[in-house]
Amino acid sequence: MATTDVAFHRATEGGEPTRVVNNMSIQVATVNGSGSQSSNTVLLRSIFQMGVPVSGKNLFPSNIAGLPTWYTIRANKDGYIARKKEIDFLVAMNPETAHEDVMSLAPGAAVLYDEPLNLHALRNDLVFYSVPYDKLVAPVCPEAKLRKLVKNMIYVGVVAKLLGIDMAEVEKAIRKQFAKKAKAANLNLAAVQAGFDYAASSLTKNDPYFVQRMDKTQGKIIIDGNAAAALGCMFAGVTVASWYPITPSSSLPESLIEYMKRFRIGKDGKATFAIVQAEDELAAIGMVVGAGWAGARAMTATAGPGISLMSEFAGLAYYTEVPGVIWNIQRVGPSTGLPTRTSQGDILPTAFLSHGDTKHIMLIPCSAEECFSMAQDAFDLAEKFQTLVFVMSDLDLGMNNWMSDPFPYPEKPLDRGKVLSKEDLSRLGSFARYKDVDGDGIGYRTLPGTDHPAAAYFARGSGHNEKSQYSERPDDFERNLERLNRKFETARSFVPRPEVAANGKSNIGIIGYGTSHWALIESRDQLRKEYNIATDYLRLRAYPFTREVHDFIEQHERVYVVEQNRDAQMQSLLKLDIKPSLVTRLRSIAHIHGLPLDARSVTDELMTMEGK
Repeated sequence: MATTDVAFHRATEGGEPTRVVNNMSIQVATVNGSGSQSSNTVLLRSIFQMGVPVSGKNLFPSNIAGLPTWYTIRANKDGYIARKKEIDFLVAMNPETAHEDVMSLAPGAAVLYDEPLNLHALRNDLVFYSVPYDKLVAPVCPEAKLRKLVKNMIYVGVVAKLLGIDMAEVEKAIRKQFAKKAKAANLNLAAVQAGFDYAASSLTKNDPYFVQRMDKTQGKIIIDGNAAAALGCMFAGVTVASWYPITPSSSLPESLIEYMKRFRIGKDGKATFAIVQAEDELAAIGMVVGAGWAGARAMTATAGPGISLMSEFAGLAYYTEVPGVIWNIQRVGPSTGLPTRTSQGDILPTAFLSHGDTKHIMLIPCSAEECFSMAQDAFDLAEKFQTLVFVMSDLDLGMNNWMSDPFPYPEKPLDRGKVLSKEDLSRLGSFARYKDVDGDGIGYRTLPGTDHPAAAYFARGSGHNEKSQYSERPDDFERNLERLNRKFETARSFVPRPEVAANGKSNIGIIGYGTSHWALIESRDQLRKEYNIATDYLRLRAYPFTREVHDFIEQHERVYVVEQNRDAQMQSLLKLDIKPSLVTRLRSIAHIHGLPLDARSVTDELMTMEGK
């Protein structure tokens, strides 16, 4: 083992070492298909169970097993859970990337590596720990074909010893990970213990990083956004879901299937729902439109390529005014792009998806809790406004593990919108499906099965008048399109309002949305502490924009719109919405590398644009 004291002394004064407690970024570099997901989840959960705020980011390849994968765990006592740009503690398990991984580290970082890699020879400004994994795993796992998987648990034990992670919490995490496989749990626990014992007897700690107990995760849970979304959809009353597998959305309907089988089977043993894997995305959205027309709460989940294929059906639903919910778990495009990397690149095309004059409602969650709560918002808004509602998540939120408060049990009744019953029809005598009776742009509808001769089930995708009769009259078409726009304007008062953090004294405003939020919280603190620059912040939660968004821009000389796409798509939407005189106040900070946004990149770019 080769070591250096650089890391231990890099934050020292007067020669005395400074311990870095509960403030580190751990990266595990392995290969896809090696079983590292379980090991990394155990490591993350063990730290979480010690009361330390954590987040986990999985960076994995999109094609075959055997290619490089990285998993980053951030532990931070102050609750920052965005990706950290710098890596403090590297677990190097992949020979193909080990050299590059080590050379990318800042001086003073720690490296835990497989002994044959001989990484200590690369640099003299890092702390190195060498571990003979093959020698340690052999006596623990006699079955040779399983050793590749069990080997990863060795580093969990070594890291636990070096960082001070409680082994009781590690065991608890393993028992949870392999809850239905006691034999596997015991085998993996033995591997962890072997790693821990080796570190205790053979390694001398020379880095400053430690995990100590806190109480900042009390009562919280760990869940990925797609699972939270699936739970939310179930509680929102979804009865029909159609989907076609596509990364990174597939785990949402897969989770929904498991939840619905558990909680939505009737007393007679029959399912009270239908979840269909369609032959493609066109069929999936077609089923949603059909089910929505029939009165079901229907949904699908997809990503950018699927959104593109759904364009024509989106226009049909918009013009016929049929409700439905589409979850867009965004990834990097165009084309296949980087299907296992995160992005916010579908904002602009989704807002106007289809041909002609079309505008869609979009909801933008930033957390697992909002994935849950916005599910009910989405279905309520879809039925209230008789239109498709798109929930714009992303890969980082959907597929990674996040801390969250437990989800509150929904107490708000479902909002089915303007649906006329048999009694309503008897009182009215008749109605016009596409007539704006109330001045809000929303017509009244009936559902198939309504037992009244005046009930109208017909929906027309071609030109029609207020009674849904075929018409190519220019005045009928113009009247319809203006009413649809009026309905969209009405939605401004009903979509989730933005979250605003402002003291009214700063000239600089920041607008963000989705998972960028977590980097922006940290970046604002960096700007204040390091540069004495105060900023105000608005987090968008929906489109169309509410009055607060316009007011925020008017109140600031410069407004930085931070997003994870190349072309500043949200800024473009804002420019279309605000007064022309305010357009020059908007400035773009756009990132498109496929990695979750980090605070330091935002801080550095904002300061450069400020000329400081």
